[in-house]
Amino acid sequence: MAEPAPEPEPPAPAPRPTTAAAGRSPGGAIEPALQEPGPHGPLPRVGPDGRTPIRAYGHPFDRTDQRPRIGLVVGGLGMNAAVTEEAIRRLPAAVTLAFSPYAARIDFLLDQARGKGMELLIALPLEPAGHPTINNAGNRALLTRLSPAENRDHLEWALSRFGGYVGAVGALGPMRGERFAEFAETLHPVQDALRGRGLLYVDPRPGARPPERAWGRSVDIVVDEPATRGEIERKLNALERLARERGTAGALGYAGEASPVLVDRIAVWAGGVEGRGLALAPVSAMIRRPGAEEAAAQRPGAGARAQ
Repeated sequence: MAEPAPEPEPPAPAPRPTTAAAGRSPGGAIEPALQEPGPHGPLPRVGPDGRTPIRAYGHPFDRTDQRPRIGLVVGGLGMNAAVTEEAIRRLPAAVTLAFSPYAARIDFLLDQARGKGMELLIALPLEPAGHPTINNAGNRALLTRLSPAENRDHLEWALSRFGGYVGAVGALGPMRGERFAEFAETLHPVQDALRGRGLLYVDPRPGARPPERAWGRSVDIVVDEPATRGEIERKLNALERLARERGTAGALGYAGEASPVLVDRIAVWAGGVEGRGLALAPVSAMIRRPGAEEAAAQRPGAGARAQ
């Protein structure tokens, strides 16, 4: 991977009201200053003034809010236009959407989501367990057997599929890149490249360490395995309990495969979150500085788990 650019402007500034996100692009419009030419199309970058895509395209959130935070990323979007449009229409703007890089002709859907103020992620096709016989991440997958140059090319291809997103998730739908993410020598260059472009990274593996080289977060619960109505509701309730335990550090859920049942259950659940004393937060309001967990663990008197 290329050498990372200078550290971008921190996406999570000191707590202050952000009812209208400082520096957010009006209507979610893609800013030319935050793009540069790439081998496969425009690539995101840190702007000349230091602004990052995280700051420009993030959903407004009041970081002084002391209620327990709960976030949700819904993936598997773009391949089925009807389900994607229903997700955009029914889900709250604070829910983050992850689109497949293999999706074609989705400009209209992306415009709808941006116009609603929703945060977008690009889904990275990282090598999953069982690739390619059981789980196939496609012909542009980032693989452990490829050279660094080949993986860099596949990453740049994915990042150039569309614009206006705050970062990436290391999952392609229900495939969560376990094999690729197992090795620091393959995962760290991806995180370096994302940080250098002012993007965040969501690790879709529950229990994984937070990203060490990028602004980001690992998910806490996968809410759609299995994707039945009852299990989805049970997992969402578990996510709420975890958020209450952690307070403003919050809990982050991931749904890998958007479906009518999933969209319906999340929409109903999300409609009552605020009334139950929780703050529904976008991913950009829940991320940590690279290495934050290690730094917290090394402070005198630090507990076993940094929050």
